[in-house]
Amino acid sequence: MALNLFSLEGRTALVTGGSRGIGKMIAKGFIDQGAKVYISSRKPGACDETAAELGPNCISMPQDISTVEGCKALAARMIAAEPKLDILVNNAGAAWGAPFDEFPESGWDKVMDLNLKSPFFLTQALHGALAAAGTHEKPSKVINICSIDGIRLNPQETYSYHASKSGLIYLTRRMAATLIADNIVMTGIAPGAFASEMNRVARDHGDEIAKRIPSRRIGTDEDMAGTAIFLASRAGDYVVGDTIAVDGGVAYATPGGL
Repeated sequence: MALNLFSLEGRTALVTGGSRGIGKMIAKGFIDQGAKVYISSRKPGACDETAAELGPNCISMPQDISTVEGCKALAARMIAAEPKLDILVNNAGAAWGAPFDEFPESGWDKVMDLNLKSPFFLTQALHGALAAAGTHEKPSKVINICSIDGIRLNPQETYSYHASKSGLIYLTRRMAATLIADNIVMTGIAPGAFASEMNRVARDHGDEIAKRIPSRRIGTDEDMAGTAIFLASRAGDYVVGDTIAVDGGVAYATPGGL
């Protein structure tokens, strides 16, 4: 059996939305396993602050990737710094809630573009760098951060969020089928309740939310980092196209849809 199955020594990663929340959890986990991690965020100050907090193996590379032009700009900067990229985590995302009869086009487009369009076009722009790093024995990795809201409904009227995350799960499968030929393994993670700026309910009312979770708690930094490390490392090399629910049992161990 291979030793150091979960080591990321010598690997380079890019984590979008890496300045806070789930992205920051993953970035720290990768660094703790020996990786050099670039984090991206649309807010330069927050990106710089997190990079300073996580140490010398974390590099701030702020960029708004809500447009294809932004994706291409980040990819160009990344390739200039690192011609080969071992790990890409497509984590940047947005949510929007509004009643059905009032749901605005702006809330639809913002969420669909960032959650579904950007992962595709950023991966496309970094395809060469990922392919240059990957081999049969040691493939490069792309991890898409989906959501359990792409697997089952929640009670909130987050129409574009549900659509984007369910679409991302299937897009992960479709892209994985293509990219594996270039020694690039694509997978997904579908988080449940984790305390973050996007999931303020879990952040501010974690004890109450925990009562509705089969595992009786919300997710921790270690839960998210551990799953991402598994997929990014040698341990996850043979997992291709799948999306892992990391939710304490909500999606698959709870009867009913809500």
